[in-house]
Amino acid sequence: MSEECAKTAWGDSFIDETAKYLKENAPDLKGFARRGLYRMRQFYETYKENEFVSPLVTQISWTNHLLILAGTKSIAEKEFYIALCLKERYSKRELQRQLDSAYFERYMLSTQKLAPVPIHKEISAQFLDTYVLDFLDLPEKYSEKDFQKSVIHNLKNFILEIGRDFTFVGEEFKVQVGNSDYFIDLLFYHRGLSCLVAFELKINSFKPEYLGKMNFYLEALDRDYRKENENPSIGVILCAGKEEAVVEYAMSRNLSPTLVSAYSLQLIDKKLLEEKLREYKELLPDGGTDDE
Repeated sequence: MSEECAKTAWGDSFIDETAKYLKENAPDLKGFARRGLYRMRQFYETYKENEFVSPLVTQISWTNHLLILAGTKSIAEKEFYIALCLKERYSKRELQRQLDSAYFERYMLSTQKLAPVPIHKEISAQFLDTYVLDFLDLPEKYSEKDFQKSVIHNLKNFILEIGRDFTFVGEEFKVQVGNSDYFIDLLFYHRGLSCLVAFELKINSFKPEYLGKMNFYLEALDRDYRKENENPSIGVILCAGKEEAVVEYAMSRNLSPTLVSAYSLQLIDKKLLEEKLREYKELLPDGGTDDE
């Protein structure tokens, strides 16, 4: 078989003949029909000289490999989803959701932001600039309380979106300062970063005053709740939108590790994200890199 493959370079006629032979002589053999053999050839031709993929081939399912082949364009994108599958242990449905929501483009846009953010790259790499929360069952007009309740009711999907290293601690998490009680919308613990992560949910665009409130929460967490072996707490202000210039001005003198992210309640057009990513790459000093 391997010698014939080498001779014919997996030509169409060879695949057709092989599929016919297997159907006649091994009818119970699954996955080796004409379509399956063509997919095997596509997989081989795509990764035959790829040193990154080779050791990872057997660590994710063949079904997920096929989804990645069909749902991506560049080698960089394929490698990204393979590594993500390995890290997050995605099921078929979960991987398809990330492909549909253009997770790769959103992640790359998050790492290539032009506005300087005073946060270590190791931290910022764990968060996205835009989260897609299409699974939330919210009415046309909703309050922050509605937003929070819907996230809690869809917590599994929310954690799939933000990453499985997040462990839920609580909602309306109370911190007491002096004689007053304050409540953090959502509190998580991030296993990889070994720190508490506070989420504040906003149904409007980002406002600079949101940052002061988050800084207060992070100070309270670090003074009264953080354990000795844990890293400083991180804040995420999740807003319905944001102006990059406003965020940059607000963050320029901020010392706390806080990120401002936007959210969308529906899937974002992948073509628009691809175009936006190309524009960002063109503005980089070296013009970006092309891994097509």
